[in-house]
Amino acid sequence: MPISPYTLLTGVPSVPGASVPAGESPLGEAGLLAVPFSADHAPDVELPLPAEALLAHYEAKGEAGEVVEVPVADGDGVGRVLLYGVGDGSAGALRKAGAAAVRRGRGRSSVRVVLPEGPVAAFVEGALLATYTFRIGEPKSTPAALVEFVGAGEGVEAEVTRGAVVAEAVSFARDLANTPSSIKTPQWLAERAAERAEAAGGAVGVRVWDEHALREEGFGGILAVGQGSVSPPRLVQLSYAPEGATRHVVLVGKGITFDTGGLSLKPTDNMKFMKTDMAGAATVIAAVGALATLGAQVRVTALVAAAENAFSGTAQRPSDVITQYGGRTVEVLNTDAEGRLVMADALAYADAELDPDAMVDVATLTGAISVALGKDVGAVFASDDALAAELTEAGTQTGERLWRMPLIEDYLPALDSDVADLANIEAGSTYGAGSITAALFLREFTGGRPWAHLDIAGVGRSTADEGHLSKGATGYGVRLLLDWLTRA
Repeated sequence: MPISPYTLLTGVPSVPGASVPAGESPLGEAGLLAVPFSADHAPDVELPLPAEALLAHYEAKGEAGEVVEVPVADGDGVGRVLLYGVGDGSAGALRKAGAAAVRRGRGRSSVRVVLPEGPVAAFVEGALLATYTFRIGEPKSTPAALVEFVGAGEGVEAEVTRGAVVAEAVSFARDLANTPSSIKTPQWLAERAAERAEAAGGAVGVRVWDEHALREEGFGGILAVGQGSVSPPRLVQLSYAPEGATRHVVLVGKGITFDTGGLSLKPTDNMKFMKTDMAGAATVIAAVGALATLGAQVRVTALVAAAENAFSGTAQRPSDVITQYGGRTVEVLNTDAEGRLVMADALAYADAELDPDAMVDVATLTGAISVALGKDVGAVFASDDALAAELTEAGTQTGERLWRMPLIEDYLPALDSDVADLANIEAGSTYGAGSITAALFLREFTGGRPWAHLDIAGVGRSTADEGHLSKGATGYGVRLLLDWLTRA
């Protein structure tokens, strides 16, 4: 199970105005209760010693992520009360607090958590995502099997539900990206996308192009990248169209199910993590699947360009010229710059056939962006200032921070080719701005529409279990997109 199930209780006796069934321990079945506190407000909970004295003894400051553990009597046994700090009570602080509180329940059958005041949905996201696990074989350690949220009041149930829906979507994206590529072919990814659409109860339509349909309709980029693999490529379209929607957004996700680099072979260390090179596709699939439940009132079409970039006798070669959807020709100078080729097809198709008001693509596109922004901040390139501002604000609200990068027109000559309309990378080293020139390449296929490109190569994977993140795929972008699309 990717994240632990949850339930919402009306409260526990040790919290004013709350109640549980007669005879039930306020600490829950596993004897573990988490209660919030802040720098200026000690918890109102029954403890062996006054709460203020305990917090002073431990020099607790109430910072987000801080947890003070107190043993208490629980019937004939000993239970634990976890006093967790909520920081400044912001969404980011509560997300961190929720993760810290629930991580202390690892290995327990359940953990009971008293909800804090403030943005409860963010707290629930952090708490549930901290229980995420993905392992093939016997688990090394298990998260709390059940999270019991304790709270009452107007809007609490709706907030808990929203937080749980968002956490499930992120978990789904993580599962897709963490799945080994021995399983995860383009066809497998298309099937999981179709299942996600079906789970939306008829609110999401699905269309899949196989390799024959891709060839008939001229998707030359997707075909070229996938031609070296025994697992043929796919293009998937997911369509969400609520009644009365007046705005249409297209999301494009890079779905490279494994990236060897092709004949421009990657070094071994770089190749180890390439099962997550479809993290952008996972993000858009997961996000669209949650829109109906969250009541989004914007029409959204997601395009997943899926291929395996393998090397073989049939793989594309450096110096090959391919014809993208719509007729633009591209000289492939490096087969490891393949994500932009599959996404160019999807963007050109969206421009020609779907008539969107805005397009946003999500991709683990360039290693250079990790050098520029590190592992905690994603990049946004945009042709439209308003769109860039909306996405950046959504990133701030959800803790999936974005930094706007420039589209420098002076760097356009980097895409010049002697034999085709464009080159997929710069032939020399005059400009050297790999992330910027990649974004400029994608822009060529957007038809001048409002467009944004999220390069998530640095933030799509975590190297450690920390906070609401688990080692492996992060599901970055799901929370950001859901916040943006449900505000639209």
